[in-house]
Amino acid sequence: MVPGEDMSVSTTAKDARAEALAATYARAGYDRVEPAILQPAEPFLALSGEDIRRRMYLIPDSGGDDLCLRPDLTIPVALDYLASPAAGRPARFSYLGPVFRQRPSASGEFLQAGIESFGRLDKAEADAEAVALALEATARYGLTGPALRMGDIGLFAALIEALDLPPVWRRRLAKDFTRQSVLADDLSRLTAPPANGPPEYQGVLAALANSDPKAARALVTDLLSIAGITTVGGRSVGAIAARFLEQAELGASATLPAETRDLIGRFFAIAGDPSAAAAALRRLATDARLDLAAALDTLEQRTALLARAGVDVAAIRFATAFGRGLDYYTGVVFELHDPQGRVDGQLVAGGRYDGLFARLGHDTPIPAVGFAVWIDRLVALGEGAGAAR
Repeated sequence: MVPGEDMSVSTTAKDARAEALAATYARAGYDRVEPAILQPAEPFLALSGEDIRRRMYLIPDSGGDDLCLRPDLTIPVALDYLASPAAGRPARFSYLGPVFRQRPSASGEFLQAGIESFGRLDKAEADAEAVALALEATARYGLTGPALRMGDIGLFAALIEALDLPPVWRRRLAKDFTRQSVLADDLSRLTAPPANGPPEYQGVLAALANSDPKAARALVTDLLSIAGITTVGGRSVGAIAARFLEQAELGASATLPAETRDLIGRFFAIAGDPSAAAAALRRLATDARLDLAAALDTLEQRTALLARAGVDVAAIRFATAFGRGLDYYTGVVFELHDPQGRVDGQLVAGGRYDGLFARLGHDTPIPAVGFAVWIDRLVALGEGAGAAR
């Protein structure tokens, strides 16, 4: 804030820019919505990444189910959509409102804007549109050349689907993609599996490995409930039970040939602009005789559409290892950063999450892509100050 500037004027100006940004999204056809601040906690505990889970504000409910102050707006918008007559049909939404996460040196309440696009079958076009609209946010606050980082979880999903892996390991590797240290440990265990779990668990894990999955999950869930456990490390009882049973199944799985692990390592080493990365991935697929054509076609189509929209695709920092710390992403992921590093963290971030609605209980997947804008970081960027984490 400029010395001598009136605080109310400064605040009004910040709100005006955020409102102008929200109006831009509304003019682009994204209807403005305002989901409830108080939300059921279970979807966030089950579907958000570890970082959000441990920062949530949980509120015990007299009915037995925990509530929370919404830590983001994607899941609330999705839940409202599923409860509406429009569920399953194409719909586009935008928002501007507070979200709530515990932050060590900043307010736990901060403002986010964003969009969510549901049900569009032209996925590459929807992805490119989302990136273009995300760039509107930084431009609105005076940053016309943000650093654009991008990846595509769909490429890794295509890779592990093409490899000869047990289904449980495919699920595990896909789930741990955004946690690179955990993923590295997964690959080490696959190559030379150690004893699975503490010695006191070995008999239980061995017994569960060949049991009926539904009955085993019900048993573990009941035992946790009897013990009075509701959440551990931000995970719900259901998630804890699923992870315990996964350990049993992992212990019975085959090991991974060294050459397959080396191939995964080569995949994660690919980086550059999107066109160069696509060419390198096609060479890898040819050398390893893997079918990655559909995922690579999507990458190349999206890149062409971004270029057509005026985005400098040669400046995009694309990496196969790049991901975001949310468990529900399934395709393209991206972040916009200040290239001068004047604020901490991403300014805008988002991606594709086609599997979210099925995990929220809808009978079929619904294509979805969106992003969130950290208004406080953009404001701090304009003020030349360090932003809140």
